[in-house]
Amino acid sequence: MRALRSHAPGGPDTLQLDELDSPEPGPGQVRVAVKAAAINYPDLLIIQDLYQMKPPRPFSPGGEIAGVVDALGEGVENVKVGDRIIAVPGFGGLAEEMLVPAASCIPLPDSHSFTDGAALILTYGTAIHALKDRGRIAEKQDVLVLGAAGGVGLATVELAKAYGARVVAAVSSEDKAEAVRKAGADEALVYDRGPFDKEASKALAGQFKGAAKGEGFDIVMDPVGGDYAEPALRSLGWQGRYLIVGFPAGIPKIALNLALLKEAELSGVFWGAFAMRDPAANAAHTRELFELWSAGKIAPQVTETFPLEKAHEAIAALATRKVIGKLVVEMA
Repeated sequence: MRALRSHAPGGPDTLQLDELDSPEPGPGQVRVAVKAAAINYPDLLIIQDLYQMKPPRPFSPGGEIAGVVDALGEGVENVKVGDRIIAVPGFGGLAEEMLVPAASCIPLPDSHSFTDGAALILTYGTAIHALKDRGRIAEKQDVLVLGAAGGVGLATVELAKAYGARVVAAVSSEDKAEAVRKAGADEALVYDRGPFDKEASKALAGQFKGAAKGEGFDIVMDPVGGDYAEPALRSLGWQGRYLIVGFPAGIPKIALNLALLKEAELSGVFWGAFAMRDPAANAAHTRELFELWSAGKIAPQVTETFPLEKAHEAIAALATRKVIGKLVVEMA
C-alpha cells in the first residue's frame, strides 16, 4: 500500500510517497481501507513540528478519514469487516490503509459519500463544541465568525444559523463572501488583510462594531488570531464570549482590560482534548451533527479533491489562506 509520509521536519514539498506493507491490526484495532482523507490546518503544522502532537517519524499526516473496515484485531465486536466508517486519528490518514482503534470508529451511512464523511467531524466537531459548550449559544444571539469561509468558519456559520442565531461572517475577499452567504450568513463582512497599524486596527474594530446589533456581539468565533483578534474583541457586547480556536495569522497579544470592561469571557476551544476527556459528550455532539446533516441544515463544503500523490499540494494550499471550505484527498 502507498502512504505519503514525513521523514524530516519541513513543508509539504518534503513529503514522500512510500510503498509499505499492509499493517496488521492488534487487539482492539481495525484496519481501514481509506477512501478519503480531509486536509486541515494541523496537517501543515504537524509536518513542521509546530503542532502540539509530534508523532515519531516517518509518519503520514491526515487527521480525519473515511473508509471501509477490511480487517479486525482481537476482541473487536463493535464493527465488522465491510462497515463504512469515519475516524479522526489525528495523523496517519494520507495512506491507502491505516490502523485505528475500533472504539473510535463512527458509522457512515450509505446515504453520505466517503468524501463528505471525511470532511465532517473535525470542523463541525470543533464548531459545535465551541458554540454549545464554550459559547452557550441561544436563539436570536448575535455571532461574529472570523475566517468564515474556511472549514471551521463555514461549519460555524451553518451551525449558528441552525441554532437560530444572527450570523455576521467576516472574510477577506468577495468570492469568500459569496460562499458564506450561500452557507446562510445574514451578513458578509469583507475585511482587509493584515498586518494592521494602530489606525487600521481601529478602523477594523469600527467595521466589526458597525455590523453588530445592540451593544455588540454575544459570541465571536476566532479561528484566525493575529491582528484580527483585538478588533474583534472590541466588538463584543456585555458578557460576550470570545472563542479562541487557532492562529494561522499568528498568536495575538491582547489587552486584557478589554475583557474586564465588558465582563467578557475568553474561552479556549481545543476539540481534540475535549473529545478525549469527555467522550460521552462528544458522542452526543456527533449524533446531533448527523441529525442536522440528515435534515439538510449542515453539509460539508468540499471545494476541491486531490489524488494521494498530489496531497502535498492540498496541504500547501492551506498555507495561502485562500482556500474556501474543505480540501479532501481521494484514494484511487
